[in-house]
Amino acid sequence: MKLMQVLYGIVTFIPGVNRLLALGSGGTGSTRYCYSVWLRHLVIAKNNKLNYNPKIIAELGPGDSLGIGLAGLISGCEKYYAFDVVEHTNIEMNLKVFDELVRLFKSKSDIPDEKEFPKVKPFLDDYSFPQDILNKKRLDVALDNSRLEKIRNSIKKFRHQDSLIQYKAPWFNSHNIEKHSVDMIYSQAVLEHVDNLQETYHSMYSWLKPSGFISNQIDFKCHGTAEEWNGHWTYSNFIWKIIRGNRPYSLNREPYSTHIRIMKDEGFKVICEKKTTLKSSLKISQLAQRYQFLSSEDLTTSGCFVQAIKKSNIKFTRPTIV
Repeated sequence: MKLMQVLYGIVTFIPGVNRLLALGSGGTGSTRYCYSVWLRHLVIAKNNKLNYNPKIIAELGPGDSLGIGLAGLISGCEKYYAFDVVEHTNIEMNLKVFDELVRLFKSKSDIPDEKEFPKVKPFLDDYSFPQDILNKKRLDVALDNSRLEKIRNSIKKFRHQDSLIQYKAPWFNSHNIEKHSVDMIYSQAVLEHVDNLQETYHSMYSWLKPSGFISNQIDFKCHGTAEEWNGHWTYSNFIWKIIRGNRPYSLNREPYSTHIRIMKDEGFKVICEKKTTLKSSLKISQLAQRYQFLSSEDLTTSGCFVQAIKKSNIKFTRPTIV
């Protein structure tokens, strides 16, 4: 057990500490990171014959910047919903990231790869700029100056009801978006921090249009709370409660199999799984009682990228690419 993590958790009960912790998430301030993540999700969506020209998108847990969603808007999306537990976003940062993203799209820069971002998943086989997705006609429309200015104004006035960006924090319920209105919902290393997974997947299902899809990269590692990468599964509920402390969010400690089960229970059909594995030095007998059910697959799955569609009787029709 990491004693410092226990002490840190105790400190969060001191009045005012959580307010300081909520000043920033340390998340998506890097423009090239945002550009890379968005295009990775889009490329794999095309590979899986999903809608790679989504008009309405939603993101869970954008963190400090709205950069991934801004990349979506710049590439042709018409509306972006951003949902977080605590408000982190910064207008000045978002404007800076936006301008840098525009330059990357205009220059058709290749997707930053695992050499630049070795910890960012999912990996791709080809990091070339996806001209088959973002062809000249689509980019000419998407990068029109008047359209870009509208996105820029939406960043400045993201709380306005007419903004292309709808930012909600905290989001906690499924009524923040009209049902059956979103084409694509994505997250990047966020769902491991959501307390109520069942409600979260239920909300995503209700937001999606028929045959809309989710695209999520999930990290199952301990995030520094234990010596072993999966050592957080050895802690009792009591010890974990102390480690978490009074923070508004932390790890939910749910394994790979739980996410897949809930997705299917809520009506999703899994289309793609890209699992990342690590060797485990722990045995099932060393786990806390709550985690005695874990399979050997759970115990060695350190991350997973999942794309899943909303089951529907309505046949999916590929969108027209402009």
